[in-house]
Amino acid sequence: MGTTNINRRDWIRKSMLTAGGAMALPYFGFAETPRMPLQLDAKGNAIYSPFFKEYLPNLETGMPDLVAKLNANENPYGPSPMALEAFKNAAAGGNRYAWKELFQLVGKIADFEGVQSKNIMMGPGSSDLLEKTAMVLFMNGGNVVSADPAYMSLIRVAESVGATWKPVPLKDDWSHDLKAMEEAIDADTKLVYICNPNNPTGTITQHQELVDFCSRVSEKVPVFVDEAYLWFLDDNAKKSMVSLVNEGKDVIIARTFSKIHGMAGLRVGYIVAQESTLDKLQNITRGGMGISYPSVYAAIAAMDDVAFIDKSRNLNAECRDYVYQSLDQMGIEYVPSHTSFLIFPIEMEGKAFLDKMTELKVGVRAFEFMGKNWCRVSMGTMDEMKMFTAALNKVLV
Repeated sequence: MGTTNINRRDWIRKSMLTAGGAMALPYFGFAETPRMPLQLDAKGNAIYSPFFKEYLPNLETGMPDLVAKLNANENPYGPSPMALEAFKNAAAGGNRYAWKELFQLVGKIADFEGVQSKNIMMGPGSSDLLEKTAMVLFMNGGNVVSADPAYMSLIRVAESVGATWKPVPLKDDWSHDLKAMEEAIDADTKLVYICNPNNPTGTITQHQELVDFCSRVSEKVPVFVDEAYLWFLDDNAKKSMVSLVNEGKDVIIARTFSKIHGMAGLRVGYIVAQESTLDKLQNITRGGMGISYPSVYAAIAAMDDVAFIDKSRNLNAECRDYVYQSLDQMGIEYVPSHTSFLIFPIEMEGKAFLDKMTELKVGVRAFEFMGKNWCRVSMGTMDEMKMFTAALNKVLV
C-alpha cells in the first residue's frame, strides 16, 4: 500500500484548516475566528480580503505557556461575583434542560432592551447567532456588504455556504463609510453587516448617522448591527440600534455576555429583531438549545450586578489609558479605542512580531490592512498590561 509523506510544517498548516486543528486555536485568541477553512497565503497567513490579512501564530513548537493572554478580548475580572454564585447554586440542576429558566432570562432581557420577548432569540454567545443568521440568509447565495476590516465570523460563514462578500474600506477616521456601503447594495445583497464599535479597530461610527443609515437601508435589505462591545461606552444604552426594532425596521442587533459581563466561557448571547426575522432563523435552528442550565442563572444574575459592570468598564479604561501612555513614550501612534482592545501599527513583519511576543509569553493578534501591519492587544489586568508593554519594548525598541 502506498503512503504519502508530508513534513511536520505542512501537516500543522493543513491541520489548522480542519475542525481538529482548530481545537488549539482558541488558546491563541482564535475563539473569535469562525471554524471554516481559511484561505492562506504562501506564508500561512489568513487572507480575508485583498485589503485584510491576519498573521497566524506558529504552532510547530506546540502551545506556549502564556503569562498574559491578550488575544481574545476576554474580560479578566469576570464572571461577576453574583453570576458566579448563581452558577454554582444552579450547577446541581445541570441534569435538566433550561427552557423555563431561559424564558425568565428572555423576559428580563426584553424589559432591559425595551422590546417584547418575541423580539429576542438566545444563543450560546452572539457569534453563534451571527453564524446561524449567515447560514439561514445565504443558503441560496447572495452577497453581504460590510466594512473592511471587520469582525469575520458572520462573513466567513456566509462565504462557506455560497455567499460573496462585498468589502467596503473604512474611512480615514476609521468609521464605517456608510455612503459607500449603501452604494454597494445591489439586487443580490441579502444583508448589510455592521460591527459598532468595530472589531478589530475598536472604533465607532457616529450614532445619528448610523441610526439614519439603518432606518433607511433596512427598507431595502436587513441590517445586522453587532454591538458586542457597546457596553464599554459610558452612554452605551443611548448608542444602541435596538429602538429601531420597535419602529418596525428590519434590523438585527447582537449583544453578548462574553465581554463586559466576563462570561466568554459560559456562552450566553442574544439578538433582537423583528418576530418575522427570528421566525426565519428558528424554522431552521433553535437558538437557546446550546446554553447550559447554570449559565442561564449566571446571566440573570449578571444583569443585576451593576457594580461589576461599572468596575469592568472603569478598570478597562484605566488599562487602556496606561497603554496609550506607554505607546506615546515609545513614539508609537495608535487608534483611539472605545472597546476592550486597541490597535497600533508595528514596524516589522507580523508573523515575526507574533513569534517574538509569544517567546516572551505574551499573546496578541497581528493583522495587515490599510497598507500597514498592526498589533491588536486586549485589555487584561494592569499587571498583564505591564507585562505586555515590557515585552513590546524588547521586541520593537
